[in-house]
Amino acid sequence: MPARVRLALMVFASLAILAAAGVVVFARPDRPPPLGASGFAGGLRPAIPPRDFTLRDQDGREVSLRGYRGHVVVLTFMYSTCQDTCPVTATTIRGALDDLGHDVPALAVSVDPAHDTPDSAEAFLVKRGLSAGRMRFLLGTRAQLAPIWRDYGIRPQGNGFEHSAYVLLIDKRGRQRISFPVEQLVDRDLAHDIRKLEAERA
Repeated sequence: MPARVRLALMVFASLAILAAAGVVVFARPDRPPPLGASGFAGGLRPAIPPRDFTLRDQDGREVSLRGYRGHVVVLTFMYSTCQDTCPVTATTIRGALDDLGHDVPALAVSVDPAHDTPDSAEAFLVKRGLSAGRMRFLLGTRAQLAPIWRDYGIRPQGNGFEHSAYVLLIDKRGRQRISFPVEQLVDRDLAHDIRKLEAERA
C-alpha cells in the first residue's frame, strides 16, 4: 500500500476516534445544563409582582409565602392521588435538593381539593422521599385555592383534563422568576437555577 494512502487512512481513523470520543463526552449525563442568554436553564417569567398566599400544610401548620422572603422557593401544583406527572415532578424536585446538598423551601399547592386530604398528602410525600419537612403539601377549599390558581395561571385538575403542570422558582423578593414545564424538568437544571438565584442579593 502506498505511503500516501496509509497516511490518509491513519488520519481518517484518528478523526473517527476523536469524533466518537466527542460523542461520548457530550452525551455524558453530568454535563452542564444548556443555558439561555439569561444564564438560567429554565424559562424567565415576565415581571410579575409577588403573589403571596397563606394556606395550611399536610400537618395543619400555617404556611405563608411571604414568610419565605429572603429564600429561594420551589413552587409547584399537584394532587395527591396523581399516578403520572406529579410523582415524576416530586421525584425530580427531590433530586435537585439532593444535588444542591441542602434543602430550600419546596411547596406543592393542591389542584384537587375535593380529594386531597392531610393523610393522602402525607402519604404522597412519604412515598416520594419528601417528608420530614423537605416539601410541604398545601391544602384548602376550592374557594381558598382558586385565587392562587388564578394568580399563577393554573388550571386545576378536572374531569377529562389534566391540571397545568410546571415548577416555578420564586426569588428572594417573592417574585416568580423561573419556570420549568414538567416535560422539560431535569434535576440538575433545577439545582443550577436555584444556586444562581441563591447567589443574588435579596
